[in-house]
Formats: sequence, structure tokens, C-alpha cells
Amino acid sequence: VQLQASGGGLVQAGGSLRLSCAASGSISSINAISWHRLAPGKQRELVADITSGGSTNYADSVKGRFTISRDNAKNTVYLQMNSLKPEDTARYVCKAVTPRVHYWGQGTLVTVSS
Repeated sequence: VQLQASGGGLVQAGGSLRLSCAASGSISSINAISWHRLAPGKQRELVADITSGGSTNYADSVKGRFTISRDNAKNTVYLQMNSLKPEDTARYVCKAVTPRVHYWGQGTLVTVSS
């Protein structure tokens, strides 16, 4: 499985961005895809995930602001981020979970200015 993340950038506080995680390879083996973020001086944080059945889960810090969704036809998972805050600044990385292995993408950088 290969993952390609995109959509990051610089945005002002209160703005929006949509991240994409495009999967290729053994797509049928993927049980779930999740977004994580890494910020300097902070632990890696699970932001949101979506299972193959469509169930979603969010970190408390992003509930009500972020929405994870998927387009099966495009093998892509999206993270719609609204009402962005400076503390959302991080590298956002997507991960695919299969029964045997977890695959990580290279991530995309999100910077929120105050």
C-alpha cells in the first residue's frame, strides 16, 4: 500500500483546508485510514480515522471542526478542516491499517497563522 498526502498549506486562523490521502496498491486489504499530526515538542496525535465500514472517530481537540470522509471510487480519504486554530499547526500524516502491517504516508504541512 502506498499513501500520498496533499492539501496542506498556510492559512489564517478561522480558515479551512482540505487534506487528501490517496491510496494505491493493495487497497482491498485496508481496514481503516487515519490522520495523525506531529508538531514540534508535542507527541504524535491521532486526529481522526475512518474504517472500511464507514465508522469515524475524532480527537476531542478537533470534534465539531474536522470531518473525515472517503471517496471509494478515487481510493482517497479526505480531512476537511474548518475553524482552524494556530494550535492545529503540524505535519499531518495519513496511515493505512491492514491486518498485518500499518503503512504511513509522507505527510503534508499545515500552518495556521494567528
